[in-house]
Amino acid sequence: MTCAINTQWIRLAGSTGDFDAYLATPPAGRGPGLLLLQEIFGVNPHIRAVAEQFALAGFTVLAPDLFWRQAPRVELGYTGDDREQALALMRAYTRELALADLRDSLGALRARPECAARVGAIGYCMGGRLAFAAAALGGVDRAVAYYGGGIASQLELAAQIRCPVQFHHAEQDASIPPEAVAAIRAAMAASPAAAMAEFHDYPGSQHGFNCWARAAYHPASAALALGRSLEFLSALF
Repeated sequence: MTCAINTQWIRLAGSTGDFDAYLATPPAGRGPGLLLLQEIFGVNPHIRAVAEQFALAGFTVLAPDLFWRQAPRVELGYTGDDREQALALMRAYTRELALADLRDSLGALRARPECAARVGAIGYCMGGRLAFAAAALGGVDRAVAYYGGGIASQLELAAQIRCPVQFHHAEQDASIPPEAVAAIRAAMAASPAAAMAEFHDYPGSQHGFNCWARAAYHPASAALALGRSLEFLSALF
C-alpha cells in the first residue's frame, strides 16, 4: 500500500541564505498552504508527524528549519542537555532573523504548485509566537498559536493583525501565566481583528500538551485542540 501523502525535505532560497524545510503534500496532491512553525526543539520527529497529520487533512504543509544558521536540521529531545541546547538556540534567534525566515518561507510556500490560493500558519511554543507574528506581517489568511511563548512581550503586533487568529493555552503553564493570557486577550480585543480572535483554554493541561513525546502530553486537550484547529483552518479551502 502506498502512502496517501508525499513528504520530502526541500531547499528554500532565502533572503539571508538558503535553508531546508520539510514539505508534506495531501492525498489530492494540492491544497491550501499551511506554514508549520516549530518548537525550540527543531523540525524533529514530532513536528514532522504534525506536518503529516495536517497533510492527511488536505493541507500542503511546509515546516521550515528555523535554526538553520546555528544548527542546520537539528533535532532535539525535551529534557537535559537537549533542552539546554534548544533554549540557547532560541535565545540566539532574534526577531529580525525570525521575520526574514517567515517572509521567505511564506513566499516559498505560496509559490509551490501544490499550494492552493489561501495560506495559514500554525505554531507551537516558539512557533506559536511566530504564527502570531505571521498574522501581523499580513502574509497569511488565518493563524493558530498553541501556547505561544513570548507573545505577551510583543503585543504591539496585535494592532497590525487583520486576519482571524486562534489561540490555545494550557491551564497550568509556568511559561505563560494567567496574567500573560489576559494581556494577550486585551491586546486582541483592541486590535482590528478583535471580532476574529478565538481563545481556548484547556483545564488540567500544561505547556506542551499537544506533543505526544513530552511528559506534559495531555491527550484529551490535544484531541480537542486539533479538532478546533481543523475546523478553524477549514475556512482556507
